[in-house]
Amino acid sequence: MSGQHNKYERRRIRRYRIRKHLVGTPERPRLSVYRSSGHIYAQVIDDVRGETLAAASSRELKKSAPGRISLSAEVGKKVAERAKEKGITKVAFDRGGYLYHGRVKALADGARAGGLEF
Repeated sequence: MSGQHNKYERRRIRRYRIRKHLVGTPERPRLSVYRSSGHIYAQVIDDVRGETLAAASSRELKKSAPGRISLSAEVGKKVAERAKEKGITKVAFDRGGYLYHGRVKALADGARAGGLEF
């Protein structure tokens, strides 16, 4: 049974594989995504200083948009707005081991619409 992993272990393996290549620097911080069953969270992180520069989540938006995908796009716009207030325009997108579709893609598109480049 050593070769079999459940979906959480497979995501953890993918996440570590992605993080080997992504580092958030002060010039280009990392836009990290966490997706739970009910909500989605995004943080802009400077890994050099170990500091979160901007963050947004669907919990704080109080269902302003109908549906989880449109709510994810709103979270992307909100985190982009907060990052731009701090003078951040370029980020490295860290999908956190999740597949790039659905809510994760919507958040990325929302962040791009909000003015972040990646």
